[in-house]
Amino acid sequence: MTDKEVLLTPQGLKKIEDELEMLKTVRRKEVAERIKQAIAFGDISENSEYDEAKNEQAQLEERIMKLETMLRKAKIIDEDEISVDTVSIGATVKVKDLEFDEEVEYTIVGSAEADPYELKISNESPVGSALIGKKIGDVVNVQIPDGVTKYEILEIKR
Repeated sequence: MTDKEVLLTPQGLKKIEDELEMLKTVRRKEVAERIKQAIAFGDISENSEYDEAKNEQAQLEERIMKLETMLRKAKIIDEDEISVDTVSIGATVKVKDLEFDEEVEYTIVGSAEADPYELKISNESPVGSALIGKKIGDVVNVQIPDGVTKYEILEIKR
């Protein structure tokens, strides 16, 4: 991970803190118990349960380190400072897809908490970066893998 700050909404911060707490208190104990059980099977040199548990432990510790780094580099977006005049990180934007005549509401977030399934898009994504700084009524051209799509900004809210 680079020295770049991690932009988080208060909800994103809470989600990361909750995951970190769960990994440290619950998952670490579970994995330690699996390792203990695998050792009880005997010779660990040919013990696939032991190998799997050790791999899981390594992945767990890597995730914990990643989350701790994200929290150290976190810059929390103050919801009171989110502009409703222009699109910014933390804002929820209602746009109309002019090609498909559909309305969609995206929340612009930092890349660490982007989740397309929850319609939370990164400020660094093609759509997110195209919307940043735009105003209600603006039509935005977004370069996507299939070509260019157009969105009209209908509403900006906190």
